[in-house]
Amino acid sequence: FHKDGFLVLERFFTAEECDSMRNQIQRIVAEMEVPPHCRTEFSTKEQEQLQEQGSSDYFLTSGDKIRFFFEKGVLDERGNFRIPKEKSVSKIGHALHAYDPVFKQITHSSKVQQPGIGGEVTPHQDATFLHTEPLGRILGFWIALEDATRENGCLWFIPGSHTSGINRRMVRAAPGSSTCVEFVGSEPAYDNSQFIPLPISKGGLILIHGEVVHKSELNSSESSRHAFTFHVMEAKDTSWSKENWLQPTPELPFPSLYT
Repeated sequence: FHKDGFLVLERFFTAEECDSMRNQIQRIVAEMEVPPHCRTEFSTKEQEQLQEQGSSDYFLTSGDKIRFFFEKGVLDERGNFRIPKEKSVSKIGHALHAYDPVFKQITHSSKVQQPGIGGEVTPHQDATFLHTEPLGRILGFWIALEDATRENGCLWFIPGSHTSGINRRMVRAAPGSSTCVEFVGSEPAYDNSQFIPLPISKGGLILIHGEVVHKSELNSSESSRHAFTFHVMEAKDTSWSKENWLQPTPELPFPSLYT
């Protein structure tokens, strides 16, 4: 982990634990009612982020709520679904770990406490969006709820890319700006030959350093690739940036992993 910036732990969660999370999401999506004006497409491309998420309070205020974000092209011009809604969701966030009992149990598991249709996720560093002082205090947990393969969108990493800091930050924009967030700095053009794929079986866990460069490719298969992800921060002697899009609220302060 310290050398490469990531670590693969196969069979970290059981098939039953994975199925419980997928079944719970099916229930949540079945009950989903999203007003058309709030139907936000999830994106990690800079201009699309500013357009789709940066101008949307629905995204910016989702840190203490369970909200839905959709794949590109699944909504018509009136905001209605072109395809079944269960196949339209890209991401559900950002407080499943706080409000849903199944995901809360997984997130606070004693194992964690020990130190199909899917669009691409362009190369990025998590610390771009979750900035701390000092850096190096963010750890991502990426749990495969189904087998993740090169065909259905497994993660790709540049080993060792976590040692050079970050190239850009997404910050809250000043009041009165045309968007709610803006980028400071720019993402360099990465050499695709530097990325290595990390296929992983259902139940596997990938630990992700906050500054390691990673991506996923377009899902070109007929198989879905469901995953549950969350981040933890080392709280001791760490400052969470007040410019981050995600902020704790009185209704939901950042929960301690050990309580």
